[in-house]
Amino acid sequence: MTQRAPLPADMFDELCPTSLVPFRFGDKWAALVMRCLEGGPRRYSELRVPLQRVTPKVLTQSLRSLERDGLISRTVGAGPSPFVEYALTPLGRSMLEPLDAACQWAADHWDELLDAREGFLIARSGTASELLS
Repeated sequence: MTQRAPLPADMFDELCPTSLVPFRFGDKWAALVMRCLEGGPRRYSELRVPLQRVTPKVLTQSLRSLERDGLISRTVGAGPSPFVEYALTPLGRSMLEPLDAACQWAADHWDELLDAREGFLIARSGTASELLS
């Protein structure tokens, strides 16, 4: 296995514009998984570091869904220490450009998206501070 830099634990902190993209590439976490695989194949344990907010069950479901749709591949390595690696397929790589555009759009409209969400919360509850605390 080729040595790669570890994925940073704060790769998708709560202030990441990706979380505000109002449309999905697959399920809720698919775009984040694809971002993790952008630099090359990764093991499940490597993906868990930046995707710590995702439960193991949901991450597994996301990976299976991406594999089913042909966006990632799953390779089982044999030997004394078997392992599983996930990688983007050519079809998955073709999604990176639209994903970049969606992330840029979210970054460009960050304030508007947050204002809209806060306005929605206020309209639903009366005060945003109650819901944000």
